[in-house]
Amino acid sequence: MLYIIIKILITACVIVAVSEIAKKSSIFAGILASIPLTSFLAFIWIYLETKNTQKIIDLSYAIMLMVIPSFAFFIILPLLLKLQTSFTLSIIISTLATAVIYWLFLELLNRFGISI
Repeated sequence: MLYIIIKILITACVIVAVSEIAKKSSIFAGILASIPLTSFLAFIWIYLETKNTQKIIDLSYAIMLMVIPSFAFFIILPLLLKLQTSFTLSIIISTLATAVIYWLFLELLNRFGISI
């Protein structure tokens, strides 16, 4: 149980750091957020818990593929905000649109025989 609490605290600290840095510098927060911290932490947790490098390889490939549809969120959100759409509605629309794009992307991968 202590291990899970430590994992949660370290992961939460990274998220808090990004949001606090963003108040002072968008570029530094963007750099911190854009590096694959979530993936990095997940790889560490998986390795420490399982010592199974194949799981890390599989997750790495899945992440690489899923980066492509995730760009939709970062394109749609600022466009909606520039159109003066409320922040809450912009987040909701961006999230729903990204979910649909993920689904379409997975369908496309399946049609090409790629499964993750």
